Order: sequence, then structure tokens, then C-alpha cells
Amino acid sequence: MAEIKAGIFDLDGVIVDTAIYHFQAWRQLANELGFDFTELQNENLKGVSRAGSLELILEWGGVMKTETERVELATRKNDWYVEMISRMTPAEILPGAKEFLITLKGAGYKTALGSASKNSGTILEKVGLSSLFDAVIDGNSVIASKPNPEVFLKGAEALGVAPDECVVFEDAIAGVEAGKTGGMKVVGIGSPEILTKADVVVPGLHEMTLEKLKALNR
Repeated sequence: MAEIKAGIFDLDGVIVDTAIYHFQAWRQLANELGFDFTELQNENLKGVSRAGSLELILEWGGVMKTETERVELATRKNDWYVEMISRMTPAEILPGAKEFLITLKGAGYKTALGSASKNSGTILEKVGLSSLFDAVIDGNSVIASKPNPEVFLKGAEALGVAPDECVVFEDAIAGVEAGKTGGMKVVGIGSPEILTKADVVVPGLHEMTLEKLKALNR
């Protein structure tokens, strides 16, 4: 069994929680189009690309749009979202995330971000975590959405390690599946009843330790 040498982290729900900003921006767009959608429906957008999210929302609202109109709507939503995240601060880092990243780096592990977000660089800069990642692979550098493992495989490649030497940290079912499909160990962040395919599940990175990471080698 390969020894784990690197951690690849999803962003939203693992390092920070920007889901509320996505929800507010998508809801504003839906309201402009004459309908609303719920927080429960919003759960279905986790880990889904911008275009995929818009497709679902238009379907929920029974709204038909041309491809040109869809691009304009997605851009408008993103402009609102970027405005919201531009006001983020280090106070919005999830409990234990920064500390665990520092611990990993101190122990000689490589770290990468593997996120569908096209705004991950902005977010990392605003919360002051950019220096803790050796590579950032996000929606600007991948084509396929999770559960396709492209984002994590590119993360491993950027770090110069094999997929089976990586552990993925994910809070979404699609992300867990992407990590496993890519041949990596996966630490689920959230509920073990939901993230059933993860190798181990913790409620947050504040519950993650080097000992738990090393146990994945066994």
C-alpha cells in the first residue's frame, strides 16, 4: 500500500463555508425570474458546476432560456457572488482548517486545493490561506465536474505524487465519489450516514489529526 504524501482539499464546506453566498446569489437570480427555491433544494447544488446549477434551477422554476441567455444569467449570478465573497475575512475559515493545514505542512505533507469554484483563488486570498497550498486546481483549470475525478487527478499531478499517495478531504457525495474513482483515500467532512463511501468521516477538520491520517496507510 502506498504511503500518503499529500492532502487535496475541497474548498466549500471543508475550508470555508461559502454555500450561503451561493444560495443568496442563486436565490436572487431565481426571484428575478419570478420563482423561488428552498435551502433543501440548494443542497442538490453542492459540488455542481455553475452551468449545472443553473440548469437545475431553471428546471425547478420551469423556465426555458437560450444558451446565450443562460451564459448571461450565470455571469450575473457570479458577479453577485464575487461581490459577496470579496468581503470575506479570516474569521470565516471553518474551525480547525487552518490549524490542520499548518500541521500537515509542518509534517512534510504536500497540499492542494481541488475545487469546482472558479473563485477559489479570491477566497483563499481574502481568508489568508493562499500560502498553505502548494497547488490550486479549480474550475478555471478543469472541464469535468465531480464525481469525475479530473480535479483531484490534476491536483496529484501538480504536486508530483501518485493518486494512491493522496488523501482527499470532501463534504459532498459527488466529491467523495470523485476521490474514490481517482484511486485516492477519502476523508469525509460531515455525516457518516451521508458520506458512506468515505474511508473515514469526521465532523470537521477540527477533529482531524495526523494520527487519523496515518491510520489510512494501514
